[in-house]
Amino acid sequence: MTNSDDEKQNFGVIYQGTLGTFSGVFTPSILTILGIILFLRLGYVVGNAGLAQTLIIIGLANAISILTSFSLSAIATNLKVKGGGDYYLISRTLGVEFGGAIGIVLFLAQSVSIAFYCIGFGEALTGILPQSTKVSPQIIAALAVAFLFIFVWLGTDWATRFQYLVMATLVAALISFFIGGFAKWDNTILIQNWTSSPSAPDFWILFAIFFPAVTGFTQGVSMSGDLKDPGKSLPMGTFMAVGISILIYFGAAVVFAAVLPNSVLTGDYGSMKQVAVISFLIHVGVIAATLSSAMASFLGAPRILQSLAGDRIFPFLLPFAKGYGDAGNPRRGVLLSAGIAFATIALGRLNLIAQIVSMFFLISYGLLNYATHYEARTSSPSFRPTFRWFDARLSLLGWLACLGAMLAIDLKAGAVAIAVLFAIYQYLRRTAGPARWADSRRSYHLQQVRENLLAVASEPEHPRDWRPQILAFSNHPIKRERLLRFASWIEGGSGFTTVVHILEGEGVQMLKPRSEAEAELQKDIAEKGLKAFPLVLVAPSVYVGVQSLVQASGLGPIRANTVILNWMGQLHKGIIGLSETRYARSLRTVFRFGCNIVILDAKDQAWDVPDSVPSKEKTIDVWWWGDDSTSRLMLLLAHLMTRNEAWDEATIRVLAVEDKKGPEDRMSVLQKTLQEVRIAAKAEIVESATGDSIIAHSSQSDLVFLPFRLRANHLAGPFEMPLAELVSELPTVAFVLAAEDIDLEAEPEEGKAGELAAAMDALADAEKRVQKAKEEAIKAAEEAEEKTKELDSAVVSGADEELMSKVKDTIKSKKEAEKASRRAAKALAKAEDAAREAEALGAIPDKQRDENTEPSDAEKTKDSK
Repeated sequence: MTNSDDEKQNFGVIYQGTLGTFSGVFTPSILTILGIILFLRLGYVVGNAGLAQTLIIIGLANAISILTSFSLSAIATNLKVKGGGDYYLISRTLGVEFGGAIGIVLFLAQSVSIAFYCIGFGEALTGILPQSTKVSPQIIAALAVAFLFIFVWLGTDWATRFQYLVMATLVAALISFFIGGFAKWDNTILIQNWTSSPSAPDFWILFAIFFPAVTGFTQGVSMSGDLKDPGKSLPMGTFMAVGISILIYFGAAVVFAAVLPNSVLTGDYGSMKQVAVISFLIHVGVIAATLSSAMASFLGAPRILQSLAGDRIFPFLLPFAKGYGDAGNPRRGVLLSAGIAFATIALGRLNLIAQIVSMFFLISYGLLNYATHYEARTSSPSFRPTFRWFDARLSLLGWLACLGAMLAIDLKAGAVAIAVLFAIYQYLRRTAGPARWADSRRSYHLQQVRENLLAVASEPEHPRDWRPQILAFSNHPIKRERLLRFASWIEGGSGFTTVVHILEGEGVQMLKPRSEAEAELQKDIAEKGLKAFPLVLVAPSVYVGVQSLVQASGLGPIRANTVILNWMGQLHKGIIGLSETRYARSLRTVFRFGCNIVILDAKDQAWDVPDSVPSKEKTIDVWWWGDDSTSRLMLLLAHLMTRNEAWDEATIRVLAVEDKKGPEDRMSVLQKTLQEVRIAAKAEIVESATGDSIIAHSSQSDLVFLPFRLRANHLAGPFEMPLAELVSELPTVAFVLAAEDIDLEAEPEEGKAGELAAAMDALADAEKRVQKAKEEAIKAAEEAEEKTKELDSAVVSGADEELMSKVKDTIKSKKEAEKASRRAAKALAKAEDAAREAEALGAIPDKQRDENTEPSDAEKTKDSK
């Protein structure tokens, strides 16, 4: 077989993995975790931080790995994980922008890790070699990279065979260490090493030095494309590796603290060999562990790059998508990773490299946690992870823990790392083409829409919240573009526009025309770059379609309130027809169902002129027809147009006809109105309201808003003028008729909110009066009862004068009690009316109202007396 036969393009080709849980996830993960930090830096951390703080450091670091493992297990069991590991999971959840950014960061982190582990190998080997043959650890590290390069170039099979030998060596080294530790245990040394050293580095510096120890748990994820069953192997293998490594690290830290004095721990990176029974096994374990960790990173980094390149996010990375052999070995990525590793080795400072690696991995873990929380937050029916111990709050906690650790380790480095990530994100937002996969963003947005719609529906409507929700009727592609662009202008970035195409017909034979019409609408919207929703409606007649649509359009509290369409002379046959009677009849239906109407007359020549005119030279005319809803709506639409870049500096002129009080008084009122509604416009008074006057004042304007009325089955222009007389002589015109009250001066206390507050206040006052009336009635009843007793005593004593006096007092007291009882009953009735009114406005339910107004049993007994 030729070399060309062996080479395969990895552009979208899926290779069937062969590795299981033990060989593909657990072994590479635990071999990376139990590596250079365990053998060469754990003793240093214990000596400086003390055993107490070391246990905290181990606990915090592993808390991040445990939380991230929960997120990883959830998302890995929710979709089929392919090549790319963390990058694949994040990109398929948060989208191409975050995916591309984290893919680059992960590739760099893994590539830098190769150098990190190889420098550790160099330090370990330097300690073994005789003094006379001392070689720089950097030179040994570079030779190690070159050695590992050969194995990685050949593929994963060679690495898989090698890792079992490493596992056996590592187990032997740890057994030797723990046996020696228990044999040399000294409680006195343990107590001395409990606290930190006086000259110890900062806690978070030590944390940063230790943290790379726990980063190896993602090695199995990086090899996801080579796994036989990623959904099963990733959770099981990851948790096994993390759990066993936690026990080993806690145990090793305690042994270090109980065997070696502080001076040895802080001064000798290779102090583990002083504890072990067979010190040579520690040297062999260090060499094996560091090389295996470097091998795992060397295998993972090129595969992340290959997956990233295969997704075509960065065009310049496309050559790295090429794979070789049946398994698609990413040899080009191997070359780049080796180059980065050689460059990193040139730095030569292991602790500094450890901080860099920590920052890169913390970013990737944080985003993995956030991606899982984001996916769960969507409440999408497709989010069905088989991992049952997942909780979205754990993922959120993991994300916050990673962010906090980044800032605590190095605030500046953390800020720079986050800035780099978001810089790549912003770059991809502007350059990335359409997504090549479905991520979770749409599900998230749908969930947000649901929650926000429910929130809006639970709040009372207010005039201040009004915004145009537009139905744009258009069947003609040429006229549709103008209608939709005009709709986007008057929408002002605050509402929604739905472009409607009504097809007349019935039955299944209309399915194909409906699909074709919808595709045409979507194409027009996309080509013109407009923000609108397409809607094709099939109805027996256009009239029935319009009637049904204005009632049913919208969702929950978001209902259509404005209809725009072309002037009837420009309508394409099939929308409403060319008949003015049919046209007006349909408009009357729209008006009766509470929708405002805007009719656009956009002539070819007049429409094209504003595009060549600077915004500050444009003029929008609003013909003021008294202080009515239509005039206020026209003024508001003109103002919303100035939010668009094409009209942002345009001049709005409000033209009003002179009334009987004279032009000065009319001007004063109009200027005051404009000031109160806070709309920048220039007021002008026109002497007469004739067609010639309107044409004379507005023929040179760029857009004219004119009011109209429906008279029988005809359209009447301003001041009862036929519209046809104005259309031909004016530029682009928008005829407007308001079907609802447009209050431009609404105060926060007005509307339903104010009515509800007033009703609640009235109810509270009524309840107070009820309570006061009940108290008075009870008091009066008690007095009447007391007088009755006194009367009985007077009857027994036989004193006539006293008897007569008591009779009068008793009669008077009973009358007062009856009056108080009636006042209480009236107050209770008024309170019930107030409660019903408040309830109608959405204040309180029936049960609560009854509890507030129903008298107690004791009060009923008193009243009956």
